[in-house]
Amino acid sequence: MSGSDAKHAGLNLGDSDRQAHEKAEPDVFGFWVFLMSDAVIFALLFATYGVMLAGTAGGPTPVDEYKILPAFIETLILLTSSLTFGLASVTMKHDGSHGQRALLAWLAVTLALGVAFLGFELHDFATMIGEGAVPSRSGYLSAFFGLVPLHGLHVAAGCLWLSVMMVQIPIFGLDDRVKINLLRLGLFWHFLDIIWIAIFSVVYLQGLIQ
Repeated sequence: MSGSDAKHAGLNLGDSDRQAHEKAEPDVFGFWVFLMSDAVIFALLFATYGVMLAGTAGGPTPVDEYKILPAFIETLILLTSSLTFGLASVTMKHDGSHGQRALLAWLAVTLALGVAFLGFELHDFATMIGEGAVPSRSGYLSAFFGLVPLHGLHVAAGCLWLSVMMVQIPIFGLDDRVKINLLRLGLFWHFLDIIWIAIFSVVYLQGLIQ
């Protein structure tokens, strides 16, 4: 492996597109820095949630509000979307109209899974609010609604980004900029998977045994 390849922080495009691979190095590394700053925000929100978990103020508790089956389904949906985006990233290495069609198909499946995840999550929030578990009810609920919906907002941003890329690919083709943007989007999408696994483990699973 060359020194240039060793510095690459994303999908290796060296074999299929050396020019895009070299251009991606600083851009993708810079995006890693952004993701780490985002991770710090989530870490602070996890810490706040842990501190406020006992602050129910006589209101609803995690055991009262959390539904493990919908949360598990959401986890499966998001993990599957990470797989489909990975297949889209691999497909990106293949040039030609067939490769573009396959790439768009995998991105469309990923987008559909992301929208499905948001639908399940919004239903969960609506159910909690309908039962009186609103952010102003207690410190615990304020911490919950500060952490979990922020992840959902990130997923919504990722879905919007996916939609933009699906428009750009037919217009511009798989040029260097489009490929680099897809690399960055891939890092962002997989990062959201990691954060959700932490939410599922720390918030939902732990909350059920409180």
